[in-house]
Formats: sequence, structure tokens, C-alpha cells
Amino acid sequence: MTSSSRSISKSDDMTWGEVFQLSKSYLKIPLALLFVEAIYWFITQPSNTLVPIQISEAWIWHGLTNLIYGEGTATLTTNNGWMTQINLQNEHFPGALNTMALYVSDECAGVHEMLFISTLIVMTDGVSQRLKLRSIAVMCGIVYVLNIVRLLAFYPIAVESCSIDPNNPSCLNPVWQYHEAIYNWGFLLVLVLMWLVWFWKIGGPARALSSAHNQEKYKLSIRKSWNAIHFVILSLVILMLVSSAYSVTSNTEAMQAKDTLEFCSYSSIATNQCMAAQNTWDNAISTAWSLAGIGLLVAAAVTFKIDRVEVLANMSSESE
Repeated sequence: MTSSSRSISKSDDMTWGEVFQLSKSYLKIPLALLFVEAIYWFITQPSNTLVPIQISEAWIWHGLTNLIYGEGTATLTTNNGWMTQINLQNEHFPGALNTMALYVSDECAGVHEMLFISTLIVMTDGVSQRLKLRSIAVMCGIVYVLNIVRLLAFYPIAVESCSIDPNNPSCLNPVWQYHEAIYNWGFLLVLVLMWLVWFWKIGGPARALSSAHNQEKYKLSIRKSWNAIHFVILSLVILMLVSSAYSVTSNTEAMQAKDTLEFCSYSSIATNQCMAAQNTWDNAISTAWSLAGIGLLVAAAVTFKIDRVEVLANMSSESE
């Protein structure tokens, strides 16, 4: 009786080899996160890269603010030509118009957080692709809603602070402090907690160890069979590369900005016009790099394919 219970307890414990295998398996997660972080930073260098999502969030933010806090508390307007700016209004807000202007930038659209949680899920071993895709869809939906809730919290924070010290610009400081806290570490904690709950729900380390015993391996190879959709995608990639070259060689606005910068550099002056030209030229360069980078990544994803080779562990031989 004692020996059987002892053998059961030994089988339930993780060996050092299993701990090493598990840690090695999940070391790829931070590496993947660093890679995704670099790609996200690269493609969002131009302003308003994620305009469709920015506009949708600004529209929902505007509508819910008026619905929750009263009609006229928010107006939707343009920022850099896009309907992404929200003007929050209250009699205690500083300024002649009692307005606090905010806008949904590409960095505040929540896509960064969606990529983070999606990468965590994709890199989790022992989970079927179908379950991963369903989980990513649900998690991204939750992140989208949480980001809207974050935006809706700006108004009551500003109203509470400015009601104590009305018409003082410093009364808006709690809003910026709240924004910085959420942006720097608040969302990160929420995302990690979401993944931990999901990881526990699907079976946790036991499922990952089961996957490790199966010794799944992946082989990268060049695609041999091509379909019409692949050629369509490559055509779009070529169009992106052409657009990338156009943005820094033939775009009228960019060329004018470049000429202005050359004049400013030659004359050693730094006027508002020079700074505006610098921003325009930098944005054109960033757009070119982003389009080219995305295009090359898509082309690589189409040209190469990853085949999974499963080598099933011989459990019977191990038991013998």
C-alpha cells in the first residue's frame, strides 16, 4: 500500500528533465514577443497607420460618451484629416471653450495589445490551431472592448478633478496620469492575467508536456504548388512596393518637403515651415519603409510554408 502510493506520487511529480523541456519550450515566447514588438514599431512609424480601427473606436467612444454622460458631452471631429478626434466638453474644463481634445492614435487603438495576447496564444504548445484561432478572436474582442472602456473613463476622471479646481489646466493632470499608467503597465498586467486564465482553462503545463513528448518539429520549405490566390497576393505585394517607392520619389507633397528641407539646411534656418517639412518628409520615409516591410513579410509568408512533422513517442518502449 505504501509502495503503490509512493510510486503514484513519483509519477505525479515533474522531473528536472521535464522542467527543462517545459522551460525551453516557453523560452520562445519572449523571443516571439520581441520580434512582434519590432515589427509593430516598424509598421506604425507613419501616423494613422491603423485608420479603420481608429475611426471605429472614435465613433463608438463618441456615441457612448453622449449616451452615458449626456448629450453634448462629446463631439467627433477630424485630426490630420481623419475622424479620430473627440472633444470632451464640460463647464469646469479649462480654456475658453471648456473643451478637452483627445484623439485615437494608432498607438492607442489597442492593436498593440491584440498582437501581444495573440502571440502568447500562438506560441502556446499543445493547443490545436482551431482552438488557437477561436481564442485569438475572443481575446482580441475582449481587448477591443476594454480599450473602449479605457477611453470612456477619461471623461469622469477629468470632470471629478476639474470640479475641485475648475478652469485650471493642471486639473487635467489626473487624466494624463491615468493614461500613462494604463499605457505603460496597466494593460500589460491585464493581458498576462488573461493569458494565464486561458492557459489554466485549457489544461496548463500538463498539456504542454504532452505536446513535448510528441516531439513536434517544423520544417521550412519553398512552396511548390501555387494557386490563383497566391498570385493575387503577390500582385498586391508588388503594388505595395511600387507605392513605397512612389512615396519618396514621386509624391508631390514629399518632394516639396524635401526641397524645403534642403533650403533650410543650406540657409541654416529652423522655422515652423522647416519643422513641418521635416515631419512630412519623415512620414513619407516611414510610410515607404512600412509598405516595403509589410510587402516583403507577406511575400515571404506566401513563398515559404511551414510543414509540421510529428514524431510520436514510443510509450510502450519507454515503459519496457
